[in-house]
Amino acid sequence: MTTNNLSTAEQLNNLIEFRQKVYEQILVKGRDAQFELVDALLLNDHPRSFAELSQCPAFRRRWPSLYGAIEEGQQDRSQLSRYGFQQVPQQGVEVFVVDTTVWAHPSARTLSDLVYAPSPTKALKRHSIVQGHEYSLLTWSPEPGRSWSPSLFNQRLEPQQSAIQVGVAQVKQLNQARPAGPGRMNVIVLDGHYGNHLFFGPLQAEKCALLARTRRDRVLYGQPGPYPGRGRPAVHGPRFAFKEPESWPPSAEQVEFKHERWGQVRLRRWHKLHAKQAAQTHFDVILAEVHLERDKPPEPLWLSYQEGPIAYPLQEVWAWFAYRWPIEPSLRFRKQSLCWTLPAFQDSQECDRWTVLVDIAYWQVFLARELLSDHPLPWQKAQTILTPGRVLRRLGTIFAQIGSPAQPPQTRGKSPGWPKGRLRTRPQRYKVTKRGKSKLKSP
Repeated sequence: MTTNNLSTAEQLNNLIEFRQKVYEQILVKGRDAQFELVDALLLNDHPRSFAELSQCPAFRRRWPSLYGAIEEGQQDRSQLSRYGFQQVPQQGVEVFVVDTTVWAHPSARTLSDLVYAPSPTKALKRHSIVQGHEYSLLTWSPEPGRSWSPSLFNQRLEPQQSAIQVGVAQVKQLNQARPAGPGRMNVIVLDGHYGNHLFFGPLQAEKCALLARTRRDRVLYGQPGPYPGRGRPAVHGPRFAFKEPESWPPSAEQVEFKHERWGQVRLRRWHKLHAKQAAQTHFDVILAEVHLERDKPPEPLWLSYQEGPIAYPLQEVWAWFAYRWPIEPSLRFRKQSLCWTLPAFQDSQECDRWTVLVDIAYWQVFLARELLSDHPLPWQKAQTILTPGRVLRRLGTIFAQIGSPAQPPQTRGKSPGWPKGRLRTRPQRYKVTKRGKSKLKSP
């Protein structure tokens, strides 16, 4: 949660260093074609197909090299994650977000590991079920209310994996890469799918803070009272039902203040509650009520909170949740402007390689955000802090100055084509995995 105070020259050098490191260390095989593919992605305005990226002047090869880069290219994803952590300030409190998204493949039959998963549908104003690949992302959220959220880990879920299992593993990787220390702590904010004991339980020993939205119909339990001396010791204490205010004990902490956006705010906090399925997993519950000055205030927000190694005031803890929003426009930008879900590949590994290239492209947009001034279109308002879309539109002016480390293509003659007598085989077909509704189990 620190601002970027680097000079323009340092920021430009940072972008040049990143591009050189991508070319030399992250793109292991087929680096020239892959690197030019990323540049074509950044400089081509809304291509209608994957092959159309070859028409960008930045891609100096022919269109089959696009597919060759995806089919035969190799990448070192750990190097990309390590470089991403170099951009995160080493001191202070930094907020990270874990969430999932779906790359829909509605008519794919040759892709393995497809699953049915919910995906937002604007027309229905709700989530619809689609078949596709589900990805779990752990991103860095440097500022609240801004559309920037570069990814540090981006992993496709296997059919036998759940989003909570992969999310827990990603948080543990985060804490290994950026361990807690004096004046340094990681805060992970999450949506309602993660606000339960299944996610909080495996991370109780981790030195980080967890803050997740929680459903408004939950029922939790407090700590049991002293042992009466007879019978089995009690496991659960008093019942705490979110929809029944009469079941709430006096809050351990309460604060009221006025916020410029949320109006009159009241925050209340209860310590050490747990779900019935996991009495050993304790977490705090925060009730946030906003716009209390209105006749009809909006529905309150319930948050589950696991405190980290450093205690922070309740008002600051509640403010961390605003850092979760940037991942939403970030995912839309990846899919709509960086064409993440545009190609129709026939292999799941190719989808993963393309995902890495999209992450590389997003990092370049992020690193260039302070290097450009705004040039809005006639119908757009000017911006002082540029959004990813405004930066992407002006990225060509920087690339014209710094050039590309990729080597020009070499003439190799005419391709021999398909060998005579070699039989063509149909690609293998796969069924879509339908995940069952498993019962909630304690970790």
